[in-house]
Amino acid sequence: MDPADGNPDRSQQRLQTAASFKAFMLKNNTQGNINLYDHLTRLLIKVMDEHPHNAVDVIEDMSCDVKRGLFEDKQSTLQDLPHTTAAELLAEQQRLLFTRPEEAEQEEELVETPLPNVSEIGFYLEQAGVGLGREEMQRVFLALKQLVESQALPRCRLWGKILGTESSYIVAEAEYREGEEEEEQSTEEDAEEEEREAEAQENEMYPLPQSTYKPLPEVPKEAIGTGANKFLYYVCKEPGLPWVKLPSVSPAQITAARRIRKFFTGRLDSPVVSYPPFPGNEANYLRAKIARISAGTQVSPQGYFQAGEEEGDEEDEASRDSYEVNPDFEGVPVAEMAESLSTWVHHVQHILQQGRCTWVNLSVKPGDDSNEEGEAEEKEEEPDEPEPEVGPPLLTPLSQDAEMFNTPPWSAKMSSTLTSQHAVAVLRSNLWPGAYAYACGKKFENIYVGWGLKYAGGGYNPPVPPPPQKEYPSGPEITEALDPSLEEEQALKESLEEQQAAKEELEDTDEEEEEDDD
Repeated sequence: MDPADGNPDRSQQRLQTAASFKAFMLKNNTQGNINLYDHLTRLLIKVMDEHPHNAVDVIEDMSCDVKRGLFEDKQSTLQDLPHTTAAELLAEQQRLLFTRPEEAEQEEELVETPLPNVSEIGFYLEQAGVGLGREEMQRVFLALKQLVESQALPRCRLWGKILGTESSYIVAEAEYREGEEEEEQSTEEDAEEEEREAEAQENEMYPLPQSTYKPLPEVPKEAIGTGANKFLYYVCKEPGLPWVKLPSVSPAQITAARRIRKFFTGRLDSPVVSYPPFPGNEANYLRAKIARISAGTQVSPQGYFQAGEEEGDEEDEASRDSYEVNPDFEGVPVAEMAESLSTWVHHVQHILQQGRCTWVNLSVKPGDDSNEEGEAEEKEEEPDEPEPEVGPPLLTPLSQDAEMFNTPPWSAKMSSTLTSQHAVAVLRSNLWPGAYAYACGKKFENIYVGWGLKYAGGGYNPPVPPPPQKEYPSGPEITEALDPSLEEEQALKESLEEQQAAKEELEDTDEEEEEDDD
């Protein structure tokens, strides 16, 4: 027992000291209504509630948490909104794909649907080892259904998916509606007229010197619904996001796309920075790539399509772009299609070097009548007629495709050799990696999933820029001469006088010899 405990004066002194220390601890801070006593009380309660491991090591952090909680509670009564991730925003937009209008629930669709069974196509693609996966294929199916209903498309199918550095493009192929061809052509003509009017107004305000340079004639664009513009294409970044209609493609864009190699960014309005320069933005570049891939990889079993019967069947087979389904097609055995490329044919027209599917003579101007002013035309020398370019005709077998870089253009196989009776024939393009086709009985489909780049053999070497043009040809007629000095002029004058004197002496001697002879 401590002898000081029995002393009442000492006990009274300790109580006074404790009360004084407690009053010190209850003294509020000058910057806020916080005191040490309440802080330690809350800290001890927090330790008792949480029972942290190694409390002595985390006591400082817990003290900061207690102060921070008091500070936030007293400074503001507003609460932070929860952060919404990009996945949650996409899920909210995709939720609309799984809702069905009340009016559609009562109607039963008995007519033929313009959209194929994408779920069935995904099943066969899964057997072939390609595709987008079951979940994504289902979302794409619903997105295509939404596109068909909103745009009233007569026919639509999943073309494929082109990958990009920032986002990818899901591509849908559709047929043009009746009357849409004239509308799109009229809008393009109106845009061209507006550009011409703007240029004319600018030239009137600021007249510029007229150039005598005549550019090469521009290859005209193919009409809507024919050639490379036979189909209409829509793209979207993810199922549920808005579909964007791609513009029609021009021969200049296809020709330029053949000479460059660029990854897609995922932004349709981004410029295409390349050499040679590309005439358009990424939307035009994407449309040109789709046209090239379709012309080289869209195939079908031989006999499924037959040439369409048109009025005036006197045109060449190479320029024919119409076909129809053969009702008598019975299918080709899967084993035969996996072994021979002759059982597959191209059902999309080949794109010529001119950038069109049908060759056009640029030397003949539209609206030029050869009968008018015939005598004047006979006097002028007419240039030689260019030889028309002809590509392979429609429905050409794949066995006639040429090899590139010692690589066969196609590889065929069966999806399974163990259960061959239930297998499908799979065709893969080696020139366009990512292009596949399958066939099973009377069913077939094409799809492309890749970066949109063609196989180029070895490493890619960009084209070398042309040498700089010379400013002027060097020669005495153009090159400026230096002015001679006074001494050089005097020496030149003396030499000319000596030459003249020698010439006169020679003439005099010749005359004397002639007189002597006489």
